[in-house]
Amino acid sequence: MRTAQLQQEFGLTLRHTVFPLHPETPDAGLALAELFAGRGYDLAAMFARLQSVATELGLPLNARADTYNSRRAQELGKWAESMGKGDAFRDAVYHAYFVAGRNIALTDELATIVTSIGLSADSARQILQDKTFAGAVDADWQRAQQIGVTAVPTLRFREQLLVGFTPYETMRRFVSG
Repeated sequence: MRTAQLQQEFGLTLRHTVFPLHPETPDAGLALAELFAGRGYDLAAMFARLQSVATELGLPLNARADTYNSRRAQELGKWAESMGKGDAFRDAVYHAYFVAGRNIALTDELATIVTSIGLSADSARQILQDKTFAGAVDADWQRAQQIGVTAVPTLRFREQLLVGFTPYETMRRFVSG
């Protein structure tokens, strides 16, 4: 993705911090209309804007009506990072969630995702059962709150935040100051 390009161009080391985006969402998922009910959001306009940005950035994105809890995916993401497969996992989860509309709260879906990047489904299930990386996710959630993250993605550099999917040139300007 573009963050790898940013790392290479500027010699940066990126630290991925996960964020609790709607942690109250049940495992079965929640309709976006229900999640945003009474908040005054125009979901069609929000999606149109998101689709426009995704198209501009060359990111695949399909319409979806539901949202799913990402906590287990975040825990497996920390494991994947420890195995040197963090970027591959993040890409696979993005595709599963935003392109294929799969429920990333479900252990079987996550097992399929980790298998697709060369990790063990049985190990993933055990890690989720034992909550091996729950503490790492809890620490990330606390860090996100401390540094003021309120949306994903957020890029932080020198105490400044750049929020949302943005063109590479915007990220370059943000980092080069």
